[in-house]
Order: sequence, then structure tokens, then C-alpha cells
Amino acid sequence: MKQTFIYLICMFILAACFPATAVPIETAALPEPTRTVTTTPMPAALWVSPAVPNDLRLIAQSRDIPLVDDSALATQKLDLSESGALWIYALVAPFPTVTDDVAYEDLISAWNGASSGPLAGRGLLMAESTLEAFTALWGEPAAGVARSIPSDELLDLAWLEMSDWAVIPFEEINPKWKVLSLDGQSPLHKDFDTELYPLKINFGLSDSESFALPESNRDASKLATVVLTGVTALVRATAFTMETKGVTRPGELIHDWLYNADVTHISNEVAFDKRCPYPTPGYTNFILCSDPKYFELLKYVGTDIVELTGDHFTDRGTQAMLDTLEIYKQNNLPYYGGGANAEEARLPVLMEVNGNKLAFMGCNGKKSYVFVKATATSPGAADCDYDFFTKQINELKAQGYMVIFTFQHEECYHSGPCYAHGEDFRSMADAGAVVVSGSQAHFPHLMEFRGDSFIHYGLGNLFFDQMMYILPDGSVIDGTRREFIDRHVFYDGRYLGVELLTAMLEDFSRPRPMNERERTAFLSNYFYFSGWVPLLPTPIPQPTVTLTPIVLP
Repeated sequence: MKQTFIYLICMFILAACFPATAVPIETAALPEPTRTVTTTPMPAALWVSPAVPNDLRLIAQSRDIPLVDDSALATQKLDLSESGALWIYALVAPFPTVTDDVAYEDLISAWNGASSGPLAGRGLLMAESTLEAFTALWGEPAAGVARSIPSDELLDLAWLEMSDWAVIPFEEINPKWKVLSLDGQSPLHKDFDTELYPLKINFGLSDSESFALPESNRDASKLATVVLTGVTALVRATAFTMETKGVTRPGELIHDWLYNADVTHISNEVAFDKRCPYPTPGYTNFILCSDPKYFELLKYVGTDIVELTGDHFTDRGTQAMLDTLEIYKQNNLPYYGGGANAEEARLPVLMEVNGNKLAFMGCNGKKSYVFVKATATSPGAADCDYDFFTKQINELKAQGYMVIFTFQHEECYHSGPCYAHGEDFRSMADAGAVVVSGSQAHFPHLMEFRGDSFIHYGLGNLFFDQMMYILPDGSVIDGTRREFIDRHVFYDGRYLGVELLTAMLEDFSRPRPMNERERTAFLSNYFYFSGWVPLLPTPIPQPTVTLTPIVLP
């Protein structure tokens, strides 16, 4: 026992002589407790910037993602972007505006409060989203320059004040707006170049893979242009000029206006007759015909459809009319408003142009004196049976067609409308034609909007030799030299409106584009005649013209 005790004492002393051994932490630490971490993802939500135009906002709202007002709560944001949906805007003014083009530099100067040029003294009306968008793009506008107006009130306010212009998205263009080009670029034109056009903004999503946005609000493949023209009669001095200076001479100066349209309309009042005598200038000949070789002019200007409501189609008899119809058929050129018999004469011409369904129809509505018209067995122009055409328009509208109705009607040598024009033209507009146009007028007539329709009571001559007209009192007027050529624009099944092209007749045969002074005076007077604006102190210029005296009966 004593020995054992001594042994334990020795072991204790020996242990005290050696350093302590460190125990590794990992072997000494307690086991890590088990923890489960769960995360709840933020629910999908979309925030749309106040700058986003209404149509794009509606597209976003149609997607299966709820909208939030607070951008901090959104998983997706739709806002101005470097890329994405390209939204085209238009600078617009009330339709009876003479200005055609504005320099972008002048627009920016006006935005910054230093207005000059055509924008001097004008404000800019915009929907709230448009103002937000361009404020983000250009900075805050100068005080009093831009006004935020509900989009459905912009047009009425602009027409009421006739002073301020507006900036609107392309999809809100309406026939009562005039679209002004910027530095020569207009979204209504076929040669529109988005790279050169300044009124555009991209809108994109913060996550472009969440859902697709449209490429743009303007698709060039959905745009269609139709050019309507006035009187064509390749006779007398016009024909003589064609014989001596070339068959295509009448169309040389306005070729591009006609040829570049998707649909070019020509109201050819006169039959082609291979027995037609060599033409002589002067107004003494009222039995009219055209040499068949003059058809080359119609091809040269790109004619796509011919109206046959004219008074003089029957002048050379049945065979000449049938031969003329055969020329059109051989050249795949549709015609309407006249034909081989009354039934054919009343048939509409139906076209689908870039997705736009268009219907052309017309008639001869002369009441004061009656020219020979088509019968059940003989060719001629279509008579105006308004009940029949009303029913036909309604049927075509139900099929999605936009109807263009053209008249040969009473003639007068003032701004019109003449005699029964108002009642008859308006009846076709009320039936649903989107455009009602007079092809008969040798002297251009005024215009009006009726509901959703545009009425132009007479465009004046196109290819005809009336350089002047002698009134019964012996006074001479040259209003017959002035011409409207109306370019109508359609987009995605909707009528956007008309551009008024203006020309002056020269050399008894060929129209030329008016110069700026002539055009300003012409439009100013006709906007006044149409009852839209006060008469400006700018008389129609009277060019100096040397003419061979012509005596009219």
C-alpha cells in the first residue's frame, strides 16, 4: 500500500515536468446545429413608365403579368430604352394649315423657348405620356411651350384655336390632322426613312425575355397610297402638243407623284379611236376623241385604274367605246363608272393593297343636261342610282372595304360646290364612303369633312387644254390652270387622310408642281372657301401668260 502511494506521487511529479498538449479546436468544438434557409421570390409585377404611349401600355397590360404603380415593387419595367419597340410620332396641325415642312432645328428651338420660322408664336399640344417621353429625351420645355391635353381632346382643341400644333403617336393620325414633315421626312410617305427622322423613341423592357413587344407602331408593309386626279381629255391643244413634243410630255413634271403611288387613278373622259383625226388647237371642237397611241401616257404615269364616268366617252359611238374597253382589258387596267352596259358600268373595282381593302365606284350625276349613258345593251357611263349605290357601299363596308366614290357631275367656274353637288356627294359620304371626290371640275372646288369622310367637290383638270376661261361678260379667268392632285393614305384597314398636291397647267398640256408662293396662295384661298379659316391677305398670284385668244360658245 505504501509502495503504491509512493508510485502515484512520483507520477504526479513527472507529469508536472512536461508541457501541456493543445487539443485541436475541431475536435473540441460542439457540433454545428442544422439550419434550413428558405427564400420567397418577389411576385412577378410590371411597372410601366408614364412616358409609354397608350397603345403600347395596352399591349403590356394584355400580357399575363400584373401592373404596379411603384417601380420598386416591379420585377419588370417598361420605359424609354436604347432599343426595343420603336415608336414613331408625328408633328401635326389642323388640316387647313398651309405649312408643309418644318426644320427639326426650329422644333427644338421652339421647345427651348426660342421659337422661329413656322413655329413662332405657336404652342405644342401633347398627351401626358408624349410630354413625359419628349421631356425625358429633350429636357424640360420652356415655360408655356408645351401643354398636356387628354389625347381624345387634342384634335378638337387644335381646330378650335387654330394656332397651336401637336405631337402625337403615329397610330393617332386622323384625317382632320395635317401631318407635317420634318426635314423632308414624313411617316405618311412611302420613302420614309426612320434613320433620318427625329420624332422617334425606343421603349424596352428591363428583361426583354419576359414577353415580346411589337417592333414598331408603324409597319411600312401596311401603308397604301391612292392618288386621285381630275379631268383627263387628251384632245385639241393637249393632243397637238403631244403630237409635236412627245406623247409623254404632259406627265413629265408630275411623274413621280403619280407613278410612285400604290394606286394611280385617271379619269379619262374620252374614248380612244383609231379613226380620230389629227388634233387642232382651239375650243371649237366638242366631239372629242384620242388617238390610241396616247395610251402610252397612261402607262408612263403608272395608271392603275381608270374612271369612265366622263361626259364625252360616248362622243365617237359604240365601236370606239368597245375598242377603248378592249385596250384597257389587254393592258390589265381595271375600269369603273362606265362599261359595256349598265350592269358592268355599276360594278365596283375591288383591290387589296398592302392589306388594305379598297373599293372604287362612281357615276355620272349630270342633271342640267344629259349625256348618253350606259343602258342594258349599250356602253357608256354609269347613271347615278343613289339607292343602288347606297346598298352597294353598305355591302362592301360589311366586307371590310373602304369605299372611294368618284363623280362626274355639274360644272361651274368657281370654287363650288355647284347646284346639286352638296346633296349628292354627301349622300355617298353618309352611306359610308370614306372618300368622295369630283372628277368633273375644270375649275377646282372646295372641300369638307362629313363625319369620318372627306369630300372634295372637284380637283380641277389634270391633262386638258384649259389654260383660261372666258366668262359670258367677256372677262377672262385662269383658275382652270390650277389643279389639285389628292394623295390619300390608308394604313392597316384605316383611312389616315389626304395630302393635297397642287399643280399649275403649262403649255396647254402639262401640269407642274406649284412653287411655294403659288401653293401658299392657292391653299389659303381654298381653306377659306371651305369655311375653315379667315381669308389671309394673300391674293392668288396672277402669272403672266401669253395665250392665243379662244372664243367659247
